[in-house]
Amino acid sequence: MDLPSDHYDRTRRGAGRLPVNTMPSVDDDLPSGLGPAGLGPEEFSARIFGTAGPRTGAGLALAPFRGVRFVPAVAGDPAAVTMPPYDLIDEAAALRLLAGGGHNIVRLNLPRAAGESYAAAGDRLRRWLAEGALAIDPEPALYVYEAARGGTVLQRGLIGGLGLRAEADGVVLPHENVFPGPVRDRLALMTAANANLEPIFLVYEGGEDAARIVDDAASSAPLMEFDADDGLTHRLWRITDPSLHTQVAADLRDKQALIADGHHRYATYRALQARHHAAGDGPGPWDEGLALLVDSTRYPPHLGAIHRVLPGLRPDDAVERARKAFRVTDFSDEGSAVEALTNADGPAFLLGGGDTLHLLTDPVEDAIARCRPSEHSRRWCRLDTAVLDYLLIGALWDVPENENAIEVVHDDPSAAIDRARRSGGTAVVLNPLKVEDVLAVAGEGERVPRKSTSFGPKPRTGLVLRLLDPDASEGP
Repeated sequence: MDLPSDHYDRTRRGAGRLPVNTMPSVDDDLPSGLGPAGLGPEEFSARIFGTAGPRTGAGLALAPFRGVRFVPAVAGDPAAVTMPPYDLIDEAAALRLLAGGGHNIVRLNLPRAAGESYAAAGDRLRRWLAEGALAIDPEPALYVYEAARGGTVLQRGLIGGLGLRAEADGVVLPHENVFPGPVRDRLALMTAANANLEPIFLVYEGGEDAARIVDDAASSAPLMEFDADDGLTHRLWRITDPSLHTQVAADLRDKQALIADGHHRYATYRALQARHHAAGDGPGPWDEGLALLVDSTRYPPHLGAIHRVLPGLRPDDAVERARKAFRVTDFSDEGSAVEALTNADGPAFLLGGGDTLHLLTDPVEDAIARCRPSEHSRRWCRLDTAVLDYLLIGALWDVPENENAIEVVHDDPSAAIDRARRSGGTAVVLNPLKVEDVLAVAGEGERVPRKSTSFGPKPRTGLVLRLLDPDASEGP
């Protein structure tokens, strides 16, 4: 099944950045490969995010819009028609979603799972609107989204149309590089659907009017509430009062937001915007993208680790090569090994896949110095994922630079170790990065290595969609 790639891509640092005074041409600068004929992730990211300007002077903005929502009387239980973000769905999960309900959002967001094209997904979206399975809200709104477990609110924030900003403005900060392939994939779907089908996730430091308005809205009865198979209760409210929209806009204007999840989708928003501007379309709905904005002072995000599985690297070979630069401690019990990793000081990794687990600690400083890119800050070079990337994967293991060489597993060490054992390969279990380190790196204009962070909880896909032509979609 041809699902969008969620493999871990790795490239070594290249030469200097290309000039980035203008946005790239979508068709020319989304090459299928990352070889000499195209742009590598660093250069591509610099162009697509607008690292070198020009500055626009516009601040952080989240615009109200007429949301599109499932109608339970036609589409069915919201728990059965919504899903986690697309890049967390593997083949088995996609098949379960397809089997669980005829109107599941997976048929729009991952149509290839059902053997359909992106054009067919766009047609299906419009058909569901015509049939009443989806309905467009009558007036523009900001939406309050909440994820809770039991009586504890884990996340609460605003969903709206995020104003797209060049990174040079210092308003919307990416912390990971992006790759042309996934952006091309999402751009094809977004174009065919003429819609934003799921929100990206950003955090900011607020605590003022917007936070108060969010919590006030959540004190009333929700527009939608359901328990999903992720163990969370998902709730949605709608704010339609224009005076509250104005207060939110004023509060956010001088704030700065970090992209927590959805870098490739944000890059796709920017690519779609560039395409319309190049065509002379001027300002329009393509200048915004669907996003969830969470005030981290009220609802701090969970930052989990993203573990690696290297199917082609035998565990015994991995350990012996690692001994050249790390102290190795063996464990027979997974719980004890993970606890030791959690308590380790400095860069540390747990290798699994065989009968024994191996904790790598105390990397040789000279080895790190020989491998680390000279253009990066010391803080960046001490990140666990940077040491993993350049010292272990690059220098000691010499893993081929292709997107099939390394798989990723979010949060769950046992799942990573089990997957490695099934494949005869090696799992690398990591500690999560610290939020303050991610913010510091992004604030200096650097990117953490790709697949370094797993912010959560991630917003549920299918609660609210954003059409780029809501009036046209309603028909005559």
